Amino acid sequence: MGDKMTSNQHTSIDDELIARSVKGDTEAFGDLYERHLVSIYRYIYARVGEVREAEDLTETVFVKAWQALPKFKREKASFRTWLFRVTHNLMVDYYRTHKEELELPEEGTLQSPSPQPEEEVIAMEESIHLNMAIWKLNPLHQEVLTLRFINEMSHKETAEVMGKSAGAVRVLQHRALKALQEQLEKSGGWV
Repeated sequence: MGDKMTSNQHTSIDDELIARSVKGDTEAFGDLYERHLVSIYRYIYARVGEVREAEDLTETVFVKAWQALPKFKREKASFRTWLFRVTHNLMVDYYRTHKEELELPEEGTLQSPSPQPEEEVIAMEESIHLNMAIWKLNPLHQEVLTLRFINEMSHKETAEVMGKSAGAVRVLQHRALKALQEQLEKSGGWV
């Protein structure tokens, strides 16, 4: 069968940790934190492009999650989806208070596993170019691409996080990919 856990096994573990956390078990919440830290950080970093800012925002997400955990309803969404919804709401607030022009990240977020230095340089340049093109998209397009392709969420999970229907997410994703392609063509990038 392999070492991979099924979604149901992840959910079951999360449910147990949530029950213990709600009763005040900080160690159980620490385990939830460890289980979801990387994906939340990755999502935020893809949106803000600064390590320090992403770390601070990630920390804030988990503080808010800890405070709101007693209100979590398993019947409405998985813990992962709920946590991404908390993150989404924080990012909406963040962009409301940081309306000034955000700088583009100077480094690419994707790294090549390539053993050849020339291939590594080309991959890094493509990654930087792609990241810059994504940063030029509107925030909804950035978010749908980040959730779907960086965090590998399903259309349904993405819809729950964004507060939209799965059909609306599909349309938004299509438009975002088209806008990204146009941005890459406009800037002389690869398509």
